[in-house]
Amino acid sequence: MDIQENIINKVAQSGLITVDLANYAPKEPIVIYDIKDNLFHGLILKEKDFREFIKGHDWSQYAGQHVGIICSTDAIVPTWAYMLLTTKMMEHAVSVHFGDEETVRGALFEKSLSGIDFEQYQDQRIVVKGCGDIAIPESAFVTFTAALSTRAKSIMYGEPCSTVPVFKRKS
Repeated sequence: MDIQENIINKVAQSGLITVDLANYAPKEPIVIYDIKDNLFHGLILKEKDFREFIKGHDWSQYAGQHVGIICSTDAIVPTWAYMLLTTKMMEHAVSVHFGDEETVRGALFEKSLSGIDFEQYQDQRIVVKGCGDIAIPESAFVTFTAALSTRAKSIMYGEPCSTVPVFKRKS
């Protein structure tokens, strides 16, 4: 009896294009600055004290990082305080945002995804990779799918060997 040893990789022959959104994740770390540490009794921002802090603080510690500014207490913080922090941090940080780590990550993904030339996916069958080592916000999947659905022939989620159909353009 003769056994044939020809194994055919049907996934490779399917013409599917796999896109891993982790490739669009920010490379630099994200740090959060909580303005509550600048509040008097955790409630009040004293302008004189805050300006002295701004002058004397070592802002270089934010070099090469994305910074999110938050206030984790129920204090009313004047808008100019966030603006002052931003101007000092921007001298060193890669970017500055208002919000927690999840908000910052979402904004960075949005910016990164906006640079994609979606023409390359015209009439293609796309698998958007579902699992990976990097947490990807749902907002990134929504943004990518919205842009992709105007071009792609079909969109699936998962891995090429096990996908969930998401979109199929009607001919």
